[in-house]
Amino acid sequence: MGDMTLPTPQPAPQPVSRFPLADRADLPDDLRERYDAVEAKSGFLPNVFAALAHRPEEARAFFAHHDALMDKDTPGLSQAEREVVVVATSAANDCLYCVVAHGAVARIRARDPYLADQVAVDWRKAPLQPRMHAVLEVAVRLATDPAAVVPADLDTLRGHGLTEDDLWDLGAIVSFFAMSNRLAHWAAIPPNPEFFLMGRVPRG
Repeated sequence: MGDMTLPTPQPAPQPVSRFPLADRADLPDDLRERYDAVEAKSGFLPNVFAALAHRPEEARAFFAHHDALMDKDTPGLSQAEREVVVVATSAANDCLYCVVAHGAVARIRARDPYLADQVAVDWRKAPLQPRMHAVLEVAVRLATDPAAVVPADLDTLRGHGLTEDDLWDLGAIVSFFAMSNRLAHWAAIPPNPEFFLMGRVPRG
């Protein structure tokens, strides 16, 4: 029999945003350097960078806030766990871009090719420690029904070892990405095709 390997379907190109895209050459030096560095490290420029480029001050503030919340490990919330929070809450907000993009980062940081998909589909059944199930229960409620979060929820998380800084970070991450989810919906930002394989297969 001949080769039965099926060709890998290529997604049709999609517009990066409903709004104008800036020429990277016209960006302020600091943003252009950041964009160049991200593309050099990843091999592509995530669409959210391109979509925000036409508002440089907001892009600069967005990425600074993101980094302050996500690029650190604490005893109660590792970098991988922070990404898992983003995946769960973005799934609850039906944000394809953030689920796919941060699912990729979660796979890499957790060194687990399966966890992000499990969390995105149903975090309640995902193989997580009780602490992270408690974290996601509160995080998803804050993302979808914030008035339903009560002081006892924070006490429960303290009982799982989260510090006051961890609690603030959790609320800030959920809130930041609730904004990000809605902005991605508003601009119709599609996930880059490259995200889908990241953390699933060995890098060539």
